[in-house]
Formats: sequence, C-alpha cells, structure tokens
Amino acid sequence: MTNMIRILGIDPGLRRTGWGVVESNGNKLRFLESGVITAKTTLALSDRLQTIFGELGKIIDRLDPDCAAIEGSFVSVNAGSAMKLGHARAAAMLAASNAGLSVGEYAPRTVKQALVGSGGADKAQIAAMVAILLPGTNTSGDEADALSVAICHAHHGSKLMRSA
Repeated sequence: MTNMIRILGIDPGLRRTGWGVVESNGNKLRFLESGVITAKTTLALSDRLQTIFGELGKIIDRLDPDCAAIEGSFVSVNAGSAMKLGHARAAAMLAASNAGLSVGEYAPRTVKQALVGSGGADKAQIAAMVAILLPGTNTSGDEADALSVAICHAHHGSKLMRSA
C-alpha cells in the first residue's frame, strides 16, 4: 500500500503566482512540475484574478493533485498591497476548492522554518534548500517559494485529501 500524496503548493501574487507540484511518500519527496502564472498588469483586477483562477484550474486538471497548500499573508505596512494579495490568495484557494481539494494554509515564517530551520530565511536560502530536497530542480523566486509551501505541507504530515 502506498501513502503517496500529490501536493500543489501555491505562492500567491497578483502579478506572479508561483505553483509547484510534489509527490510525498513518507519522508520521500519527488518533484513533478512547477511554474509561474503571470497576469498582465494592464488588465482590470477582476480579469487578473480570473487569470489566476483559470490557470490554476488547468494545472489542477492536468496534474491531478490530492490536496493544495498556500502561503498565508504577511503583515504589510501598505493596506492596499495586503488587500490585493488577499484577492490573489482567494482566487487561488477558490480554484483548488472548486476542484474538490482541501487547502492547507501556512504562514511564511512556518514555511521558512520547515525548510531552513529559521523563520527569517531569505529567498536564496529557500531556493537552495528546495534544490537539496528536490534534486534536479533549478527553480528560484516564486516557483521555489511555491515548492517550499508544498514541502512544508508534506513535512507537517497533513493528509488533507480531496474533500468529497
């Protein structure tokens, strides 16, 4: 019997939403695919959110994950930026939920601690650890961040599966 779980990690953003899919089987991880969804900044907010929702839906249909994990919001000095990030998170969460996936949420500090052991790790440290944990990957930025969320979900042992 296999305990294989396919996890979609999401690093939401209104301009760039990173995504990555890993398979977790016990303490073994395997990289499947990752990428970035870009929404044109010239589009209306509603159209940018639709891009995130629609593209994630296509990725979910194609890669058939068992669950999803998304990075939570961080406290921002700029309330407008925080609200926009919230909109992008909502579009991503709805895409996963619409496909019947349960969604785990992780604070940025929790993700960093799970990967690097320090909640203050920078993007370069995250990308380096993703490369170590998922041999053969050469990602950075939003893709590495999304994969780090998926890895965090796998490490927390959550068995969130499709929600009926």
